[in-house]
Amino acid sequence: MKYEEKLENVTVLGAAGKMGSGILYLTATEMVRQKFIPANKNREFVLYAMDTSHKALTDLLTYIREQAWKFAEKNIVNLRKAYQDREDLIDNEQIIRQYAQDLLSTIRPVTRIESAFESNIIFEAISENPDLKVELMSTINKNNRNKPWFFTNTSAIPISWLDEQAQLNGRIMGVHFYNPPAVQKLLEVVKTENTRPELSYFVADYIKNIGKIFVPAYDVAGFIGNGYLMRDVLYAEKLVNKLQQDFSYVQSVYMVNKISQDFLIRPMGIFQLADYVGIDVVQFIMSVMKPHMSKENFHSPLIDQHLHDIIKGGQHPDGSQKDGIFKYEKGQITAVYDPGKKRYLPVSEFSQECDEYLGEFPEGWQPWKKINRNPEKGELLKKYFENLRLSKKPGAQLALDYIKKFREIASDLVKNKVAFKFDDVNAVLIYGFHHAYGPVNDYL
Repeated sequence: MKYEEKLENVTVLGAAGKMGSGILYLTATEMVRQKFIPANKNREFVLYAMDTSHKALTDLLTYIREQAWKFAEKNIVNLRKAYQDREDLIDNEQIIRQYAQDLLSTIRPVTRIESAFESNIIFEAISENPDLKVELMSTINKNNRNKPWFFTNTSAIPISWLDEQAQLNGRIMGVHFYNPPAVQKLLEVVKTENTRPELSYFVADYIKNIGKIFVPAYDVAGFIGNGYLMRDVLYAEKLVNKLQQDFSYVQSVYMVNKISQDFLIRPMGIFQLADYVGIDVVQFIMSVMKPHMSKENFHSPLIDQHLHDIIKGGQHPDGSQKDGIFKYEKGQITAVYDPGKKRYLPVSEFSQECDEYLGEFPEGWQPWKKINRNPEKGELLKKYFENLRLSKKPGAQLALDYIKKFREIASDLVKNKVAFKFDDVNAVLIYGFHHAYGPVNDYL
């Protein structure tokens, strides 16, 4: 079956979620693009958006409409060519409205799994629950005579385990989008020894057509992205414990976050990133990885303490940050949660002492946003890290230790056959996490 034939009937599981909605939108845009190809003019493309809540599905359609409208506005020149045979579409607004209508017309919101029994392709984007994923995929597989292909968005669960448990006979691949899928360029692609070659061919075409790039990863729990992130969180926690010999808990968390953001020139500090991902999500990913990683202890008492007090982090529906390890006001960190005192302590009460201890930034320092957009970024980073290495200030020394651990984690990911090569780890950190540089570099 050809690419466009496979694409004629697709289901997205968990379509109303943060990841599912993006995958749904991207797939809908690809279906509309296919319709613009003369040979596909008479094809009918159906995209089932499956989720459990009717309200969530209604909100999903609003999101899709908004995204389609924005896309059409930015690509009006190309759309004018695509709709050139439509004499009734005269001005830009008519074309934009038609595109949004065509995109929405491919989508069928559903709450019953039976809709997936006719699909050729299943994109799975439900919560990171291994048993639930297996149950849904197994049910669809047993009732779908088309022998569908399954593309799972899991960021941690081994694909071979899902394949075996759901008895899919190699008709599954890991296609891990980064959040939010409509914006992020990177995908991690994971196949097993049993994955059928035709799935890889389809995925390569699909990713190219939706304008993304992908990095291959071995079928190891956590893959590259979470393989790195979970180890980064655990190292940061060790550093907090070390600093607590001389400072309070909240001071230590504040300083480690500052080191991992400002001194390392990253978009977020490690604990702010944990808040962004969701503290409960971090814990769950560790619990998923732990059984498959017998030689490492994927467990964080710091994360446990916060969840015990029902401090979860995550994001509000509008994308704004929920309180977690930190308290936020207009996106800025204003306080640190102290599990011992069961309350947030204002950063203003202790930040000056912490900043004085860490010391000033080495010469050449610039914030992440500024340096990442500079065409001379490579040279600026080289000079900054030279000065970082020469500095004797505690902040600089802690940052150097952090960078060594950064490189060590990357080396282990390659050595233990999680990543194929260093360039793949760098690509995940640069394109997936938006770091200004990868862990394997010539700056130090």
